Amino acid sequence: MTADRTQLGAFLRARRDSLTPDEAGMRAFPGPRRVPGLRKEELAVLAGVSADYYSRLEQGRQVNVSRSVLDAVAGALRLNEVERQHLHTLASPSRRRSSPAPVEQHADRGLLRMLTVVDHVPALVLGLRGEVLATNALLTAVLGAVGPASSLLRYLFFDPLARERIVNWEHFAASFVAALRGELGRHPDDRRLIALIDELRSRDPDAARWWEDHRVQDYASAAKQILHPVVGALSFDIETLASTRGTDQVLIVYTTDPDSETARKLPFLASWSTARTTST
Repeated sequence: MTADRTQLGAFLRARRDSLTPDEAGMRAFPGPRRVPGLRKEELAVLAGVSADYYSRLEQGRQVNVSRSVLDAVAGALRLNEVERQHLHTLASPSRRRSSPAPVEQHADRGLLRMLTVVDHVPALVLGLRGEVLATNALLTAVLGAVGPASSLLRYLFFDPLARERIVNWEHFAASFVAALRGELGRHPDDRRLIALIDELRSRDPDAARWWEDHRVQDYASAAKQILHPVVGALSFDIETLASTRGTDQVLIVYTTDPDSETARKLPFLASWSTARTTST
């Protein structure tokens, strides 16, 4: 896999193919259609640009693209805010001159302090490439073999425990692939990230299929249902807090309603985890 401007064209084609004229709010142009999605000419009309201009944009031959044109294309494609930002990132002339992603990562001090504040719910500090930089005890108790210096990516796709314990594994894993897509957009020259994605696609057919649809979202977009061997069913919403120091690190917190069954189970799970750690 290469990380170049062809990502822009691939993203636009994937989103165009997934949007029908009816969904876009327009009457389909006459003539036979090879795919149900929008034609280039139809999208150009919706975005208010010429068909030739849009064709050059999708082919990666339009070097300079104004923000207003990108916003018009994003609107025509019905992109959400995360997808819109991804489009702007891919089209940026300075994208390939961005600073290289760090090889060695250390958890942001501010995020570590926040991690101690939320010790009553599972939480972790996640770095680039899905690297786990820090966790609290409840996170390890809930997921199992996930801790500092491990890879959340490898856990999700290569550890059988993940598929056993995460009830909505398919939804959550697909969301993680979509988040990696956004990360590659911000760091197109990160060779370690590219190697990880290539390995993921070659070893897991689900990941390969999700990667090809070019969806992009952030890490806070997926809820999580867990079937724990000790306390049974647990249900969480995922929230994130990004570092303000430009490190691309996030604090991921597994939140739950204070009056929920999951909230009532967490203190027992914390005690069980402490007792198990002490006994070993």
